[in-house]
Amino acid sequence: MGILRATRPARQAVLAYIRGAPGTYIWLAILFVTTVAMHHMSPEFEQDFLRQRSTNIHELSKNPVRVLISSALWIDGGTWLSYAVLYTVFHATAEHWLGTARWLAVAAGAHVMATLISEGVLALAIHHGAAPPSSVNTLDVGVSYALAGVIAVLTYWVPAPWRYAYLLVVIAVYGTPLITGRTFTDLGHFTSVLIGLACYPLTRSAVRPAPARWAVRRFRRSRTP
Repeated sequence: MGILRATRPARQAVLAYIRGAPGTYIWLAILFVTTVAMHHMSPEFEQDFLRQRSTNIHELSKNPVRVLISSALWIDGGTWLSYAVLYTVFHATAEHWLGTARWLAVAAGAHVMATLISEGVLALAIHHGAAPPSSVNTLDVGVSYALAGVIAVLTYWVPAPWRYAYLLVVIAVYGTPLITGRTFTDLGHFTSVLIGLACYPLTRSAVRPAPARWAVRRFRRSRTP
């Protein structure tokens, strides 16, 4: 009981932090459920199942709205735990700072626009013979475009002069693969970064405190008799 009582303020601060970013953690909970479901699929069924929820050219031409939504509810590669860390560090920070509506606008905008742009470029490559026709059925699901956009918009959350170092790191992380790999997903990620940076107007009126200070304040209040 003594240990539980001693850790109660910390637990309350963590719960308050999670409640302050409902969109992030609801999304993360959905990804947990879908990831567990994937582990119960055979490899062959999984590939076909995900392809039907993929934002490839074929599916976008048939059911654009459905696949743009469903593709953001599955993880293709990586572990759920790694995404839990990334969502807590980046998505939750942005949601605390911008509020749920503006955070979602950035994440959804990056996901949708980067998908359409990258798939549009791929369609042109197929048309001109630079990519095989089978690329219309390429598997393309996941949450990385939305994450890249949110990581980029957090440039405006980081105080100067560290902001510029942060921006250089983001550009290097997402720009290097575009130069060396030049795949449509590399283009999608870099496009997401540009979209996130273009969301500056959404950040101008953001007045909510930075998450670290917000959590400390809640922790201190919880310790006050």
